[in-house]
Amino acid sequence: MNQTELLVPPEKAGMRIDVVASELSGLTRSRIQRLIEEGLVRVNGSEVRRNYRAQHNDAIAISSPEQTGVLTPEDIRIEVMHQDEFLIVVNKPPGLVVHPAAGHRDGTLMNAIARRAPKMASAGAPLRPGVVHRLDKDTSGVMVVALDDSAYYNLVEQFRKRTITRKYQALVYGSLKAETGKISSMIGRSASDRKKMSTKTRQGKEAVTTWRALERYPSATLVEAVLGTGRTHQIRVHFASIGHPVLGDETYGRKMTVELGTGKVRFSRQMLHAEVLGFVHPATGRYMEFSSKPPADMEEAIAALRDRT
Repeated sequence: MNQTELLVPPEKAGMRIDVVASELSGLTRSRIQRLIEEGLVRVNGSEVRRNYRAQHNDAIAISSPEQTGVLTPEDIRIEVMHQDEFLIVVNKPPGLVVHPAAGHRDGTLMNAIARRAPKMASAGAPLRPGVVHRLDKDTSGVMVVALDDSAYYNLVEQFRKRTITRKYQALVYGSLKAETGKISSMIGRSASDRKKMSTKTRQGKEAVTTWRALERYPSATLVEAVLGTGRTHQIRVHFASIGHPVLGDETYGRKMTVELGTGKVRFSRQMLHAEVLGFVHPATGRYMEFSSKPPADMEEAIAALRDRT
């Protein structure tokens, strides 16, 4: 009998336990539901029904006679910005999934890190050890992964207390009226599509994004967005909710092209980049901050918009 221990992150709070356990463990939802019915999934030491709503920091224990998966090291090129025995900081390229899951069993960022790290954390799911936050597949930028259990729980706590510095650059559709702004609204699962998040929800969580305009173009604005909270798809949902979706975001905006007087500018993915990540090192207590420039495709899009202005 194999046992997996998981900790519910803040962005999963309020979701059904079968959904959370499936997403965190890499097991299918139907498999998790069967394990729940057999009493092999416990939350904080007690059996639960599959419609139980997970709470932040719930401890999930999954007992299974099957292997829950093994993270296979793979030689995938990634930019390592910092690495020590406690953590690794990387500049994730767009198009790279963070960890194995249904539909992406290999070829992920975690497979690449497993190749480079002599020791991985045991905290977290087997296919995502040490993962304390994630970037969407098509979002690029700075990420930190814990390589030590103590570092993992320390970083989880920093994210919980919202002491982490997180700044993004985004190209959004249209011209924002003000130079700076703050978007504060609840974000939760969409009632019409459970794969999407929405500000129109009865069971949402507080979400705060502050922004400032960096450059303006006839049909788009380059903004800096700072996260006050860390909800799933937060920046994408927030800007879509005020009528300025992130360019290239098919899920929330479908704005793949921008019409300009001299032609069209096309976007192959959502134009969102995690530019700055700052945190206190779990072992040294020293504040560390890392930054990266947007990748080539986003730089080219910005240059095209400038040329057509």
